[in-house]
This record gives sequence, C-alpha cells and structure tokens, in this order.
Amino acid sequence: MGTTYSVVAVDRANSVSSQELRTTVIDTLANVNAEMSNWDANSEVSQFNNARSKRPFAASPALSQVVETAQAVGAASDYQFDVTLGPLIELWGFGAPGSANSVPTDSAIADALHASGRGKPLHISDGTISKPHPDTKIYVSGLGKGHGADRIAAALRKLGIEDYMVEIGGDLVTAGRNPSGSRWQIGIEAPSYVDRVLQKVVGLSDLGVATSGDYRNYFERGGVRYSHILDSRTARPITHTTASATVVAENAMLADAWSTAMLVVGRSRGLELAEEHDLAVLFLEQDKDAAGRGFLPSASPRFEALVA
Repeated sequence: MGTTYSVVAVDRANSVSSQELRTTVIDTLANVNAEMSNWDANSEVSQFNNARSKRPFAASPALSQVVETAQAVGAASDYQFDVTLGPLIELWGFGAPGSANSVPTDSAIADALHASGRGKPLHISDGTISKPHPDTKIYVSGLGKGHGADRIAAALRKLGIEDYMVEIGGDLVTAGRNPSGSRWQIGIEAPSYVDRVLQKVVGLSDLGVATSGDYRNYFERGGVRYSHILDSRTARPITHTTASATVVAENAMLADAWSTAMLVVGRSRGLELAEEHDLAVLFLEQDKDAAGRGFLPSASPRFEALVA
C-alpha cells in the first residue's frame, strides 16, 4: 500500500507466538494487496481496470464488499466519494503510472472525466462487477487501508486475540484494552506541511478511526499547491481551506471512506452530512492568521460525545 503498518496485540492468555502473529499479519496484507492494489499489475483490481469492457467481471467477495461500501458512502456524500475516478487520478499524476509533471489541459480533463463514473455506479450482482464505461478505472485506496486493517483485526480474532490496535498508514481499528488496561490512546496529527505534531489524543475501544488530509500527497506548479484529493464535480484538486477530516466509525473501512468523503466536501457541508448520518467527525481548518501552522477544530456532536 506504499505505507507503514503496526499491530499491537495483547495476548492475555499467552496462546499465540510472535512468529504466528507476524505470519498471520503478513499473509493477510499480501492477500489484500493481491486484490486491491493498483500498483500490482497482476492484482484483481488491475485486471478489472485493464478489462476495457462493460461486461460483468468476476470479483472476489472482498473486492465486491469494498466497492459496495464505497458506493454507499458515495451516494450518502453527494457522490463526492467516487472510486471510479481512476482516469482522473492518473491524469493528475496521483495514480499507479507515476507523478505529474504539469497541470492537465481542460481537454484532457474532460476526456478523463467522460471515462469516470462520477455518480454513474458500478453494477454489482452475483459475484460480478460491471463498469459504466469501458475505460472506467477504479481506485479503492480511499478505503483500502481501512479495509486492510479490518482484515488483520478479523485474523487476530480467529487467533483468539480480543485486545488489539491495528494501524495502516494512520488508519486504524481498536478492540478491547491496551496493555495497561485502558482504552487505546490514539493521536490525531495536525495537518501541517512543515511540522509533525499532535492536535488531539482520544481514547477509543472497539472502533475504527481514520484521518484524510491534503498535506502529505501533493505537487506544486507556478506557486499553486495541487492536492491528491479530487473534487468529482470540478475534476480538479480541492481548493477549500479544510486541511484534514478525522472520522470515528464502527470499523476502519467506514472511517477511511468517510474521512476521504468529508475532506472532499469540506467542513461546511461535512458538518451537515455528519448531522444527517450521525457521524463522528473532527475537521481541522487552516487558520489564515497562523502562517500555515495553526488549525481551527470543528467537531460534530457525535464526535464530541464519543471522546468525552
């Protein structure tokens, strides 16, 4: 997934060896990559993307679940969370083919947008997925890390481990208690381009949490910063002042998907959606008076209640 991961498992019964745990985690991640990675030419999602056809594609239960979840979140978020934006993601240089060297032309953007779903859903039926356009490509990285964390969590439960924290690239899921018997203490990072500092620490158990931000993956041209987070309506990187969105949900995949959706729509619309769907969300907005080093928090009522 192009990132780091960490797993803390509290084996109170002392029934699982470190090697068994390590093997389980590595094998689980290998399976997720084989299904979901756009950077693996032989993965299931790459095969789906390379099949330039609208015919049904036989999909694994895992990929079908991820796509179905993505479409549900998309429909609930003004279709601003859209896994079918692959052609646009690649055009802007944030996909598997490589980095961007320049801002795309309006004509190229229009062509890529035509091949993207943008509200036209993928069709899921009887273990198959069908495209709305032959050249549609999907990127499930907007919820793939969360899905991977949930898959590891499920594997740990099969081993009999009930207390754990699984983290992939900052997206994580928790269960039970930490080694000291308390809720897991999770740090939310300030979305700073220059410093790595904590904005807030929250105690969580049996929940997933994910943060999406525009401050790690971007490029600059002509003094303008272009984020990897694309607005499906404009087919261009977001331009609002919301720097990050953190979501707490019942699992890491939902937290991952919703945090991306919330970052795309921004704080104002995001707080409305949080009220509509009873979501726990924390937005961090750039403080224009703090020279890029200060951020103004805005939390939904559900978030405030969870971390109280």
